[in-house]
Amino acid sequence: MTELESARVYTDFHHKLPPHPGSEWTRFVCISDTHSRVFPVPPGDVLLHAGDLSSWGSLDELRPTVEWLKSLEHPVKIMIAGNHDLCLDEQWGLQTYGINPDDIRHARAYVRSDAGLHYLEYEAFQFTAPSGRTWKVYGSPAAPIHVQGAFQYGTSEEARAIYDRIPLDTEILVTHTPPFMTQDRTRKGKNAGCQILASALQQLPECRLHVFGHIHEANGAQTDTDASGGTGRVFVNAAVASHGNAIVVDLKN
Repeated sequence: MTELESARVYTDFHHKLPPHPGSEWTRFVCISDTHSRVFPVPPGDVLLHAGDLSSWGSLDELRPTVEWLKSLEHPVKIMIAGNHDLCLDEQWGLQTYGINPDDIRHARAYVRSDAGLHYLEYEAFQFTAPSGRTWKVYGSPAAPIHVQGAFQYGTSEEARAIYDRIPLDTEILVTHTPPFMTQDRTRKGKNAGCQILASALQQLPECRLHVFGHIHEANGAQTDTDASGGTGRVFVNAAVASHGNAIVVDLKN
């Protein structure tokens, strides 16, 4: 467990997660990169899924994940797409990309069809936790280009246009890509996160939790005690594809 004055982070609890700390706290359960598979998920106030819902991007591969998320009992459930989720990216419905446009339309409507599951695509959202605390969240599916994939950008200008959209009062940020030099090291030793996103985070003084995935082998969490007005910021690479364990973060309201 990692503990700050206003945050507690659990990365390896072997199904013995400490009890919810009480009404002054909000418990976030963080997962990503489930790739059409189902994993055990502990209870909590808010479930955050940071993308790669499907394995290879078809609507049929998306459905098992969405139905599984719908079945979970977390009071608030938020998800974004990732580079594998081709059927959610409108660009992949163009003739040169080759996914049936009807599948794109159906997939995009499907992920917004359940009132208890909130799909964010370059969007801000506010929710009230069971404690009564209202949190401001922003979700972005984007990632730097890597072979063929969805929601990817290839230039610094594209990246800036994407991350300039994040509201300055965002408290919970969910992106598919990691920021550069933060839980982003690949098996080959490369830091594969986004430098523009890392810079954008410096302009988000209220952000207390940043959840992402994408780089499976960099799963884990770290804290920045100088961020978020001195209360500390928690960074979580929540990719579960290689080990199947969610990461839990308790934030003091």
